[in-house]
Amino acid sequence: MAEAARRLTALAEQVLGTPLPVRLRAWDHSESGPPGGPVLVVRRRRALRRLLWRPGELGLARAWVAGDVDVDGDLYEALDLVAGTFWELGERSGRRSRPAALAGALRDPGVRAAAIELLRLSGPWTPPSPPPEEARRTGGPLHTLRRDRQAISHHYDVGNAFYERVLGPSMVYSCAYWPDPGATLEEAQRAKLDLVCRKLALRPGQRLLDVGCGWGSMALHAAREYGVVVVGVTLSREQAAYARKRVAEAGLTDRVEIRVQDYREIPDGPFDAISSIGMAEHVGSARYAEYAADLYGLLVPGGRLLNHQISRRPLDDEATYEVDRFIDRYVFPDGELAPLGRTAAQLEEAGFEVRDVEALREHYALTLRRWVANLEAHWDEAVRLTSPGRARVWRLYMAACALSFERNRIGVNQVLAVRTPESGASGLPLRTRAWLADGRTAAKDG
Repeated sequence: MAEAARRLTALAEQVLGTPLPVRLRAWDHSESGPPGGPVLVVRRRRALRRLLWRPGELGLARAWVAGDVDVDGDLYEALDLVAGTFWELGERSGRRSRPAALAGALRDPGVRAAAIELLRLSGPWTPPSPPPEEARRTGGPLHTLRRDRQAISHHYDVGNAFYERVLGPSMVYSCAYWPDPGATLEEAQRAKLDLVCRKLALRPGQRLLDVGCGWGSMALHAAREYGVVVVGVTLSREQAAYARKRVAEAGLTDRVEIRVQDYREIPDGPFDAISSIGMAEHVGSARYAEYAADLYGLLVPGGRLLNHQISRRPLDDEATYEVDRFIDRYVFPDGELAPLGRTAAQLEEAGFEVRDVEALREHYALTLRRWVANLEAHWDEAVRLTSPGRARVWRLYMAACALSFERNRIGVNQVLAVRTPESGASGLPLRTRAWLADGRTAAKDG
C-alpha cells in the first residue's frame, strides 16, 4: 500500500471535480499533492470507512475527533483551503450548504467507481463506532425543557477547569468587544460586558435578569460596577456552582442570585432590564416566538432587552436550512442559527421596539482566535481535563468558526429592544449611540 496518498488524491479530485488544495499524507507515509503549506494527514484507514459509512461532514467530523485525520501545519490555512473547495462544490450543486452535497454525488457512475476504490483502500468493511464525545441522540420534540437541559449539559458540563484554560480569567464565553486588536482578551471581554450595561442604561437598585448567565461574569460586572440586583439563570449545574462561588468570593451574595432554571420557568418578574448573551442560539426556530414573548412579559414597561446572538446568512429557500452536523453532534446539540432579519422581526412580533443593531462579526473572529491560542498553549492540560477527542472538537470548532466569521458566512449582533409603553416614551436618548462615546454618562442620561 505504498502509494495510498496518490490514490486518495486521485479519488478526492474525481469526487470534487477540482484539484485537491492541500497536500495529503497517508498512513503508509506516502504523500501527494501540492508542496508547501499545510498537510492533511490520514493517519488510519479507519478514516476512509468513516467516510464510506457517513459520507460528507459527519464522516469527516468523526475521523477528526477520533484522531484518524489530522493537519500538519497551519490549521487555519488548511481549513480555509478545504472549506473553500467544499463551498465551491456546494455552489456548483446549486446549494449554499456543506459537504453533504458529496452524498448526492454518489449517484454519478464515476463517483460510485471512486467509492468502490475507496472501499478497497479502507480495509475491513465494518462501520466504526462513533467517538465517545458524540452527543447521544434523544427522541421527542426539539427544545422541550428536558431536551434543552440535556443539550446544555453536553456542551457546558465538561469541567469548569477546561473552560478556564480556553476562556482565560474573564470566563466569558461569547464575543468580546475589541477597543483595538492589540488589547488583551480580558480587556476586550470587560469592554463587552460594560457595553451591554451601558446599552441597558443600568442604574443602582434596578433588577437585571441575565438569561444564560454562564459562569456569572455579566452578573458580577453589572452588580459590582452598576449597583443593580441580578438574577442569573443557567441550565448547567457546573456553571451555576462556579458562578455562585465567584459571587460569594466577591461579597455580592446580597445582590446576585444564580439559579439553575429555564427562562420559561421564572416566576418573579418583572425586571428593569434583561441581558441574553450567546443564549438565543439554543432556543430554536420553533420556540423563538415563545422566547421573545416570555422575555417581553418579564420586562417592566420601558424596560430594555439586549439580545446578543450569532446569525447566519439568509437562504433563497429557508426550508432548505440544515443544522451543521459537526456542531450538532459534538458542540451544540439542537442549536440553530437564524438570519438577523428574522430575529428582529420576531422580537417586534412579540411587542418589542427594536432600537439599535450592532454587528460584531470581526470581533468574534478575533475572540475565537484568542481562544484557540489559549487551548493550544494549554493543550496537555486540556486533554487531561477532558479527553483528546474533546480537545480536538474544540480546536476544530473554534478555528473553523473564526474563519466563518472572517469570511462573512456567519455574523453576530447585539440587538437592543425596548418594551415601549403605550405613551411611546422609549426612555432612550435622542443620540441613540451615545453609549459608544460617553460611557457611564450615557447610561445615566438614558
